[in-house]
Amino acid sequence: MTRRRVRRLVVKIGSALITNGGAGLDHDRIATWAGQMAQLRLQGVDVVLVSSGAVAEGLKRLGLQQRPDSIHLLQAAAAVGQMGLVQAYEACFQKDGIHSAQVLLTHEDLANRQRYLNARSTLRSLLDFGVVPVVNENDTVATDEIRFGDNDTLGALVANLIEADMLLILTDQQGLYDKNPSENPDARLIERADAGDDRLLDYAAPSAGALGRGGMQTKIIAARKAARSGTDTVIAYGRVEDVITRVAAGEAIGTFLAAGASHQAARKQWLAGHMRCAGELLLDEGAVNVLRNSGASLLPVGVRELRGNFKRGEVVSCRAPDGNEIARGLVNYSSDEAARIIGQPSQRIPEILGYRDDEELIHRDNMILL
Repeated sequence: MTRRRVRRLVVKIGSALITNGGAGLDHDRIATWAGQMAQLRLQGVDVVLVSSGAVAEGLKRLGLQQRPDSIHLLQAAAAVGQMGLVQAYEACFQKDGIHSAQVLLTHEDLANRQRYLNARSTLRSLLDFGVVPVVNENDTVATDEIRFGDNDTLGALVANLIEADMLLILTDQQGLYDKNPSENPDARLIERADAGDDRLLDYAAPSAGALGRGGMQTKIIAARKAARSGTDTVIAYGRVEDVITRVAAGEAIGTFLAAGASHQAARKQWLAGHMRCAGELLLDEGAVNVLRNSGASLLPVGVRELRGNFKRGEVVSCRAPDGNEIARGLVNYSSDEAARIIGQPSQRIPEILGYRDDEELIHRDNMILL
């Protein structure tokens, strides 16, 4: 069965795949993957890369033979290795005239709504510029309490963040099997399943090699997280020829894990988990009609009054003139900022505030109609 062609793709590359037998980065392989991602970018596909390898490269540069247990040594190795990792990708993308950007995130960045919106806006702006963001966990400041734990999870959360069509997890395995293929010659590759299928975790082996922190189980969990925003996941062997471009074009390679719901329905369901209101916006009839009938964003000009104190990224309730709640969403401005721009056209925001983060108070992708 063929798969849909994607327009927004998150590619995650694991440590076992990107390192040359644990001896630092595999530069030839990095050039191959970067060339494929550059080709997609030039075709108009938005690509975000989540790449492991910083710690492994740092261990090589520091002369350490094995992954240390100390968080501080790991942070030091990550800091050193990030330099080599980013330089490797930048050099490869530049060959095709593509700019790349380093984006380092912690779990706290995506758990905090204001930071979530900031990260989302930054990534979207980079994509609008035709840049390929290279995302990694900020290991130099993350502690055990705020770590993602593995880059599979980070890849899924980035897919949520940018509303990707697909998360492609490249690994050193052909995909997910119904039993361990190294111990069972009759093991069968699972070519397609629903991400939420409970049997998948039974098939997956628990964890991983000396360099990576993931395993097939983390990839299944990541697929479930990605599915919350309607993102399908493919787990595939990273050394298949042209694997990235072929998967993006819809070819059946590896294991395809379907989100199981329409992109929009899953996105709204995911947002519903964030729905505690910090304030209220009282709309005029025109804004109510536009939200209900046109699926548009909420602009400042359509708001008559606000209530409560809220920060950028918090959830607010949108109410019609009669007081009935019609929508909820993540607000792009704090209550102090919003109080100054409500009732005004968006083009006046820079004049009033001295800057403009967004032209909308609430973007339609961050809103649920009730």
